[in-house]
Amino acid sequence: MSDPGSVSGGTGLEASAAAGVDQLSHVDDSSQKQKKPRSLWSDAWGELRTKPTFIISLVIIAIIVLMAAWPTLFTSVDPRAADLDKSLQPPSGDAWFGYDLQGYDVYARAMHGARASLLVGIFATLLTVLIGSTVGIIAGYAKTWIDSVLSRFSDIFAGIPFVLGAIVILTTLNAPTENPGVFRIITQVVLSIAVLSWPVAMRIMRSATLVAKQQDYVKAARGLGASPLRIVFRHLLPNTVAPVLVYATIALGAFIGAEATLAFLGIGLRPPVVSWGVMISESRDYFQSAPHMLLFPAGFVTITVLAFVMLGDAVRDALDPKSR
Repeated sequence: MSDPGSVSGGTGLEASAAAGVDQLSHVDDSSQKQKKPRSLWSDAWGELRTKPTFIISLVIIAIIVLMAAWPTLFTSVDPRAADLDKSLQPPSGDAWFGYDLQGYDVYARAMHGARASLLVGIFATLLTVLIGSTVGIIAGYAKTWIDSVLSRFSDIFAGIPFVLGAIVILTTLNAPTENPGVFRIITQVVLSIAVLSWPVAMRIMRSATLVAKQQDYVKAARGLGASPLRIVFRHLLPNTVAPVLVYATIALGAFIGAEATLAFLGIGLRPPVVSWGVMISESRDYFQSAPHMLLFPAGFVTITVLAFVMLGDAVRDALDPKSR
């Protein structure tokens, strides 16, 4: 007969051993979860949330987007309601930013003008990044005569001064006395900016592709017989988009400034379009007598460009592991 005490003792030892194994497995599972590698984007987001410049720039950009999408949240005044009796009146309680030459409320026009300026910046950035990234990743991956041809082709556009090239393009498309429609002139300005700016995105993407192409995972995919399209979309593109994203963020602000420059020269957006650039253009002859016509729209352009530059700098630092 077996001893009941030994049976109960063995059962207790087995139970404690099982509990210890179960506890050890929980520890191992938790340690494995803790050691799970984080992606570059999750690390970048964790870094961005602690940066004051990122938060400040994001708040400013959110306000600008609200102004562009729903300007009636900020003003109920019609931006095209003219009152010549109030021409060039300075800021007051009735009109915070004063009135322009035609008696338009400058504050109302500034709120509504955010839409056209932001649309030009967004679409010009998207088109620039799309063209530049496509050409750049093809040139970087091919690294043959295709690379040489595409690189020299981009050098042609990179060598054209921006303002001179825009003057040539826009004056060729529109006669001096012609007044194109809203959609047509916005499209022409977007295309002009993209045509003259895509070489920068192309060079950034090409350089990133040349580096990523030498990595082991790309060589392994090529050795396993992966097609060039699969290598580009599954391996190269996800690992080369970060520097282009940083450029796009900064370029968006720069393109909003470019829209204002072209409008000031009289070759970009023009009435009846309401934009910050158009407002600056209309104020150039009245700065001494009515400086508010220039200062307020120029201030919005400056703040918006600065916000996107700050955002781009923060994103660049967060996506660069060497800077942390």
